[in-house]
Amino acid sequence: MKIKNWIYTTALGAAMCIGGAQVSEAQVADGRYFRAAGTPHNPKVQVSWNRYHTNKALLEIMKDMVAKHPNLVKLESIGKSYQGNDIWVLTVTDFKTGKPEDKPAMWIDGNIHSNEIQGTEFTLYTAWYLMEMYGELDFISELLKDKTFYFAPTINPDAHDYFMTGPNNGNTPRSGMMVFDNDGDGEFGEDPMDDLDGDGNITQMIRKSPYGNMIKDPMDPRKLIRVGLDEKGEYEMIGQEGLDRDGDGRVNDDGIGYYDPNRDWGWNWQPDYVQSGALRYPFTVPENRVVMEFVMKHPNIAAAQSYHNYGGMILRGPGAEEDLDTYNATDVRIYDAIAKKGEEFMPGYRYLVVYKDLYSVFGGQLDWFYGGRGIFTYSNELMTSYLYFHENAGRGNQDEQMKVDKYLTFGDAFVDWKEYDHPQFGKVEIGGFKKNFGRLHPGFLLEQDAHRNAAFSILHAYHTPKLSVTEVNEKDLGGGLKEITATIYNERMIPTHSSQDLKYKIERPDYVTLSGAKAIAAFTVENEDFNKVTEQKVNPEKIAVENIPGMSAVKVRWIVSGGGNYSITVDSAKGGKATWKK
Repeated sequence: MKIKNWIYTTALGAAMCIGGAQVSEAQVADGRYFRAAGTPHNPKVQVSWNRYHTNKALLEIMKDMVAKHPNLVKLESIGKSYQGNDIWVLTVTDFKTGKPEDKPAMWIDGNIHSNEIQGTEFTLYTAWYLMEMYGELDFISELLKDKTFYFAPTINPDAHDYFMTGPNNGNTPRSGMMVFDNDGDGEFGEDPMDDLDGDGNITQMIRKSPYGNMIKDPMDPRKLIRVGLDEKGEYEMIGQEGLDRDGDGRVNDDGIGYYDPNRDWGWNWQPDYVQSGALRYPFTVPENRVVMEFVMKHPNIAAAQSYHNYGGMILRGPGAEEDLDTYNATDVRIYDAIAKKGEEFMPGYRYLVVYKDLYSVFGGQLDWFYGGRGIFTYSNELMTSYLYFHENAGRGNQDEQMKVDKYLTFGDAFVDWKEYDHPQFGKVEIGGFKKNFGRLHPGFLLEQDAHRNAAFSILHAYHTPKLSVTEVNEKDLGGGLKEITATIYNERMIPTHSSQDLKYKIERPDYVTLSGAKAIAAFTVENEDFNKVTEQKVNPEKIAVENIPGMSAVKVRWIVSGGGNYSITVDSAKGGKATWKK
């Protein structure tokens, strides 16, 4: 089956069921496995998608991908992190059908915030899925012939591993590994996280108190419940597990961070006193600067996806109301069409606008990709409590989390309370939920949600431009002159230039070139019925076209002398290339 003029819903169906029964029973029955629909049957690269991988494991997987799929993937380091770790990018496409930079491309990254590590897994899963399903499903094979994907599983490799191996809770750190004076006392990093019980998790501290307002639930002593206003409690909550190392009355208040890598991008950036975490200037964070430079060097990137956590959200910009006019209504309709389809096959996920539905963000990655480069971009906030019991209990709901740990993780998500002699607070108890629970998917939910998010990115990538020369008409004008009119069709929803791109002329025009015949004059056809045209008075053989809208066509015309066989070539930075030959 060829992907020609599919309507939108057909494209969605292909992205969702990913091809159906295109592999025979004889192919799937090899004596060990029986094929599950929509999943690689016997992948060349064996990966367990129910756990989180360290940087070492990630590199091993990516190198294995290159070894097993040399015609589909290349691996490169695009630069170094603050601590000198490589930032790896996988280029995935069918290299036999053209250069990667000549095809419309999608950028996908994860883990800009160091504690948001499932973004790394979802990014890598998408790359793995595409290369493993190539050759098995026509839809995926055609997609990789037409498109290029750039995958950066972690754009914060330093803190990616530090979150896993260092003393942290589920919320720390969000930053990279640069150390600052977070508590304003003139010293840098003198009061870091303290893992008092040595289990790798920063949990909570409680202690018995005659003035406390909490008790342990008699039905489940792991759970603290607040007593009524007229009742006497037994415990008081002290706060985060740790020590006050600098004597300022606060625990763990000057460690890694505080900066926010997602407030560092060069679009609508604001200084730290306006936007906390913004640091000194746009692209202070070296990891972001590396990504920016790669994107600038690859103008074929027409779509982008960044993975965060938490909340089950499909986000688009603007990040701040002050930037509302950046998002033109024409482009918003495209954002809406893709995201609303995503809501249908991503249970618990909602399509939201950052400034309106969350809070203001200045200097966000999402806005730089669209505002600065004209790239249609989403940011998905991964994991939602809806995935547990298909309820909307909300983030951090203690009752639901206890129920999850009882019936689904069987006690593996909670550190039971145990006594500890604290040098400052006396006898306390330390316990609470582990850092790998709450914001992060438990293992049994990882692959399912990774696949649904991958399907969303595949749908987005599918709708980057696909150009073809669909019709060429000739008219004899006499005197050795001929009129040639060509129709250039964009078979997908995303235009070759977003409204933001057109507004600021971010990218060069699309070019339609006539070869093999001498062009005397050249025109873009505004209205063929009434013969309204606009002449291009220089370089008539190469017509510059401002934009080729999605699911629409433009017409160009030449007056030529002589010429028998000729060819027409379309060359668009974000739309790729197309050729017609007589």
